This record gives sequence, structure tokens and C-alpha cells, in this order.
Amino acid sequence: MSVDSENYDADLLWEEFHGVVNMTSEELRAYLLADASGEEAFPAETDLGLDSLGRGVLQVLTKRKTDLTKDDLDTMRQVVDLVETLNDRTDDEARRLQLSVGHDPLRAT
Repeated sequence: MSVDSENYDADLLWEEFHGVVNMTSEELRAYLLADASGEEAFPAETDLGLDSLGRGVLQVLTKRKTDLTKDDLDTMRQVVDLVETLNDRTDDEARRLQLSVGHDPLRAT
């Protein structure tokens, strides 16, 4: 793959990612912290029990497109794929999974 096609793919992925992530970083962080404080409360780990993909989304949301790493691009692909896969589901589990990566299906239009 040439550098130009990699940049094109990154540009397209950037647009798709920001099209499906419809929560702000503050909203996502609050959701992840509330979810992590559920029945098991905060574990001793430094990540506070936050979903790893959700943490990745928070990291991507703080970056400019030119600062993305390969790991960021992988995170973005996973999020886009997850939201597209769960798009037709309306159950609570699917909604929680989507919320954990910054997509609120009730806001989607």
C-alpha cells in the first residue's frame, strides 16, 4: 500500500469514526467511570476497570488526525466495525456496548 493510499484510508477512517462516535470525550469518560463503578466497584488496577476499547476511543478523541498511531487506527476500525455490527440491535447489551465506545444509538439519526 502506498503512502497516499494509507493517508486516504486514514482520512476515510477518520470521517467514519467521527461519524459513529457521537458522544463527547467528557460524556464517554463519565459513562465509562459510571459503568466501571457498577456492582464490582472500582478495582485496584490503574485503569479503574474502564473498557480498553473505550479508553482507546478517549485517546483518539484527544488527538489530531496527523498524530494518529497504528494502534489508534486499529481502535478506530474496531469502533466503526462494532457500531455497524450492532446497528440493527436494540437490546440493552448492544446499547451498553455502543455507549462504551462513544456511540449513543438513541442519538443516531
